[in-house]
Amino acid sequence: MGLLEGKRILVTGVLTDASLAFAVARSAQQEGAEVVLSGAGRGLSLTKRTARKLPAEAEVLEIDVTEPGQLAAAAEVLASRWDRLDGVLHAIGYAPPECLGGDIFQADWEQVQVALHVSTYSLKALVEAFRPLLVAAGTDGRPGASVVGLDFDATVAWPVYDWMGVSKAALESLARYLARDLGRDRVRVNLVAAGPVKTMAAKSIPGFTAFEDTWAERAPLGWDVLDTDVVARACLALLSDLLPMTTGEILHVDGGVHAMGA
Repeated sequence: MGLLEGKRILVTGVLTDASLAFAVARSAQQEGAEVVLSGAGRGLSLTKRTARKLPAEAEVLEIDVTEPGQLAAAAEVLASRWDRLDGVLHAIGYAPPECLGGDIFQADWEQVQVALHVSTYSLKALVEAFRPLLVAAGTDGRPGASVVGLDFDATVAWPVYDWMGVSKAALESLARYLARDLGRDRVRVNLVAAGPVKTMAAKSIPGFTAFEDTWAERAPLGWDVLDTDVVARACLALLSDLLPMTTGEILHVDGGVHAMGA
């Protein structure tokens, strides 16, 4: 029996088969889960093409997390198919170019609010839309639902990361508050702070190769920027029933860099 046998999981943020979200979706299916993906805007067609590369082609819902109407419609569609939602992977992040690059003063509020809306507030919006299905996963003797978000350690100021770093810090705080308010419904909320991986999202960050080129040297366990599986395994552990009393946590999967000094 697979680790996620019988689980029903929504995975957001799949664009290409190099993405962390794709690795999670693939591994989840291999471990027995039913998986639905979401995509948005111009990336929706790309998500649909990538969905065909999974072991079993997954349905793709259109969800722009900044559009309440799309969130409500997607929740209604999923509720017509499933009586519960056992897990959600939040792998959504975006910041306008002005918010990145090494000068925190480049961006004004117009750009910053986009970064915060898409990268941080979207976690609350996503959970809120699917909350009835998530709550249902904790009834009838079931262990409860798990929400997992992808993070990049926000305890320090990184080169070039700027307002995305601020957005991640806010995401970490938000996850703790969601864990507080959803605990009564047996919904867990945790984050996985991953080391740098060569994904489409990483390529959009100017200077991000500085992380990729030096991370392995700083990591006690080493680091492979092409290995998405190590991050996917951590996400699967949190989506499974292995950690039923863990919530509000940040699990680092970075080779140990977060624990090292400069």
